[in-house]
Amino acid sequence: MKKILHIIAEAPLFNGLAEDQLSQIRQIAVDKFYDKGKTVFLEGDDCNGFYIVADGQVKIYKVSFEGKEHILHIYGAGNPFGEVPVFSGRKFPASAQTLLKSHLLFFPRKAFVDLISSNPSLALNMLAVLSMRLRQFTVQIENLSLKEVPGRLASYLLYLTKEQGRPDSVTLNISKGQLASLLGTIPETLSRIIGKMNQQHLIEARGREIKILDFSGMEDLAEHGKLQ
Repeated sequence: MKKILHIIAEAPLFNGLAEDQLSQIRQIAVDKFYDKGKTVFLEGDDCNGFYIVADGQVKIYKVSFEGKEHILHIYGAGNPFGEVPVFSGRKFPASAQTLLKSHLLFFPRKAFVDLISSNPSLALNMLAVLSMRLRQFTVQIENLSLKEVPGRLASYLLYLTKEQGRPDSVTLNISKGQLASLLGTIPETLSRIIGKMNQQHLIEARGREIKILDFSGMEDLAEHGKLQ
């Protein structure tokens, strides 16, 4: 119980709320357990609530008319997902699937809306998170439409240094195929670019461990998007 309350308290939606408010939120949360590779919801399903990852990993993705999958986000413990259409009552705009065996907290739409109506601070947190989500989508669209793949990869690795709190190294917690989908490319192209970044001493890649050798060079690549 204490671990779940801590996860809820650390989630961006609920950060800074009082202990009694967190307890109320925990009371409406439904524990759901999924094996690896299980569908949480599909694009077009009715949005009957949203989720927070308590443990495990979930990918958010869309599938094109040609059947090609494109990963939009990958979320780990503490991250909410599916919250955007909660208030509009619309359908989920993308699909969600577990990448690992996962424990999810499900917040039914009606119970959450009833709770948020009596907690102004919770409403403010929700607005802040939705604004952050909009910013993330804006950056992602900018990266995919304006930057070449090397710039997208450099941006993602620099993002991971901040997320993982390690300024000179990162650990990739997804497969190369999933990373390629997230960056809007294919695994072969991604491998070739990682090889070039190794040769130019920007990074040192050993499996899923990547050491940042030239941070300013990576920042330049993230901004301009081209390898020499």
